[in-house]
Amino acid sequence: MTTPLRLVAGLGNPGREYAATRHNAGFWWVDQLAAEMGGRWAAEGKFSGQVAKVRGPHGDLWLLKPDTFMNRSGQAVGALARFYKIAPAEVLVVHDELDLPPGTARLKLGGGHGGHNGLKDIDAQIGREYWRLRLGIGHPGDRDKVTGFVLDRPTCAEEDGIELAMRRALDVWPDMARGDFEKAMMQLHTAAP
Repeated sequence: MTTPLRLVAGLGNPGREYAATRHNAGFWWVDQLAAEMGGRWAAEGKFSGQVAKVRGPHGDLWLLKPDTFMNRSGQAVGALARFYKIAPAEVLVVHDELDLPPGTARLKLGGGHGGHNGLKDIDAQIGREYWRLRLGIGHPGDRDKVTGFVLDRPTCAEEDGIELAMRRALDVWPDMARGDFEKAMMQLHTAAP
């Protein structure tokens, strides 16, 4: 049994000063998806974010970039999901992942937030049983340097890796959209880094 997606939320921080930072990898991916699907972003105050409505394989698909800062991402995701009666299993959250190297993308259903404040807030709003697309950004090697690291620009080599991972994830998008996550994971998780 597959459950098609109805909401894809890319996580990041709003504002020009954050646009090119590692923490905005989720925004980058959902921007590329919107461009490929012909979506146009519009500010939606009731959802605290930028929203694009596109046609998915089984009806309307909502793309979302919260205008809240990362630690309040759940406010936007929860509002849109509740309004359109979207179940957690129909939600894909795209985010940066410290525990994966650049060039790596992984899908999973549910699980912990791993200290990611955006996921922590979404968990509080809709529960934990939603899909996550984790885009590797690497780790600075020291826990005390994480905040500065995620709020800084990636190096050229890291950016190339992140772009490659995003492309691979976009290549399996049709499977994800249909809810065939097993097929998407098989392709994505076995792709050469």
